[in-house]
Amino acid sequence: MSAALARWASPEFRASVFHFTVFGTGAVASVYLGIWLTLKGIHPDQIGVISAVPVFGLLLLNLFIGRLADKAGDWRTVILILSLLGAAFPIGLFFVNEFWGILLVWAFCTMSAGAIPPVIDAATVRLTQRNGTDFGAVRAWGTVGYVVGAAGTGVVATVFGPHAFVPLFFAMALSRALTALQLPRFRAPPQAATLAAVNARPGASRLREVLKPWFVLPLLAFALVNSSHAIIGTFSALLWHVDGVPDYYIGPLLAISAAAEAVMMFVWRRIGGRFSARNMILLAAIAAIVRYAIMAFSPPVPVLFVIQTLHALTFGVGYFGVVHFIANWTREEIAAEAQGFANVLQQGVSVIALMGFGLLITHFGTHAYLASSIAGALAVACVLVSLRLRPAKDAH
Repeated sequence: MSAALARWASPEFRASVFHFTVFGTGAVASVYLGIWLTLKGIHPDQIGVISAVPVFGLLLLNLFIGRLADKAGDWRTVILILSLLGAAFPIGLFFVNEFWGILLVWAFCTMSAGAIPPVIDAATVRLTQRNGTDFGAVRAWGTVGYVVGAAGTGVVATVFGPHAFVPLFFAMALSRALTALQLPRFRAPPQAATLAAVNARPGASRLREVLKPWFVLPLLAFALVNSSHAIIGTFSALLWHVDGVPDYYIGPLLAISAAAEAVMMFVWRRIGGRFSARNMILLAAIAAIVRYAIMAFSPPVPVLFVIQTLHALTFGVGYFGVVHFIANWTREEIAAEAQGFANVLQQGVSVIALMGFGLLITHFGTHAYLASSIAGALAVACVLVSLRLRPAKDAH
């Protein structure tokens, strides 16, 4: 097999394609879900509920799904089941028009899709560690998928109107299921000699071994920062629309943030070794304070484009910090469960943020983003306390 064909058939490439469809599907909802719901007569506080209820459901499911994925013969099995369910549930969106029906169907859509990232993240990071390849380059294709999905959705909605949201979302969910069929096995064959075996680090084999303040606080810090990304995904398009930002700018505004994130992920292997995992999370929190403080005052479109590039720090760097922090301190036996625990924290904080933000924008409009800056300040405090409890020189 030629080198080119071997690369195209590699486990890393197939995982990259799947990441592309996972986050491309999410981009469709980020761009026009809020506007589509508004056209259905759903109020902003109800939009917050529709976005928050599925996240609450994931709080109950993520640890269970992670534990189930770790115990399966391979993480691929659970990922495939979730992807197939995630393609079936959006069919219901064609038939609902009122709050309770939309809430029910969207909850199933989001819960099946939202359970995928922690499992695929855990599986991919272990695969790349074992093979000595670049996790960042694989994960970056998820961000590329988001860029393409956001930009493409903006174009489709401009041409066909927001009513194109449901057909487009279903098509992307179906593509995600189809690409899941070609995923590789992520676990090493039994008794196989691997790079990870040579360089293996000690780590916790049970989640309770690391559930201590120094470990939990950095995960909570990123949860605080990441809750603002949930807000951006749910409300930013609507707020920009209300502020008079032309619709043809909304897709690119979301896409440029993901593009900056993708660049960061592609180059991270060259620069990431200079930072400890918790310092990555700290940098993300500081960037969040700046990003949302500026957004709170409805800056002009050119400034919005610049500010959106800070997503490379608030999400890209913070995300890598969490993934590597968990991988450094846990073993493969609890890979998906530990990542699921981090996602439970993220989703729990996101539930509060989404419910609260829906109410805040009713009274304060874009000034509600100041709450996200406050969350960033709390995240800084969490990381600093963790570093004091266990200094970086004694950690990873």
